[in-house]
Amino acid sequence: MTLKEQLQADVVAHMKAGNKTALTTVRNVLGEITTKEKSGKTPVELDDAQTTALLQKEAAKRRDTARIYTEAGESERAAAESAEAEIIEAYLPKPLSEAEVAEIVDSTIAGLKADGVELSMRQMGAVMKPVTEKVAGRYDGKAVSEMVRGRLAQQ
Repeated sequence: MTLKEQLQADVVAHMKAGNKTALTTVRNVLGEITTKEKSGKTPVELDDAQTTALLQKEAAKRRDTARIYTEAGESERAAAESAEAEIIEAYLPKPLSEAEVAEIVDSTIAGLKADGVELSMRQMGAVMKPVTEKVAGRYDGKAVSEMVRGRLAQQ
């Protein structure tokens, strides 16, 4: 079952359970997915990685809005936005720890060295591509990039 199919199935489950907040949130996210799929010259079907990226953006938007409401003294609205963010985050894959990402980076670098690739800062892309595929939305991309850059500087 794809992530989009899971969201669609959960609409029915939330409807039956009478969970209005979750129902509205999941419907809004599905609307965003549909908009993304239909925008552009030709319609596309989002895969799970693209859907996950969209979910991360939606959760981040709601967290940011909640922060703004909190600063403005609107605690009820902030709580509602935070609740929506938590519902969306439940669909995201479990985030990786820094140690797990470091292990992925180190094993990728070791694998490239074993293949005879001489690593320097110029080959950062050769390291980042497989690492990004393995990490795929479960850790901050900028932090991964800095970690790879640090490892390559030690070479």
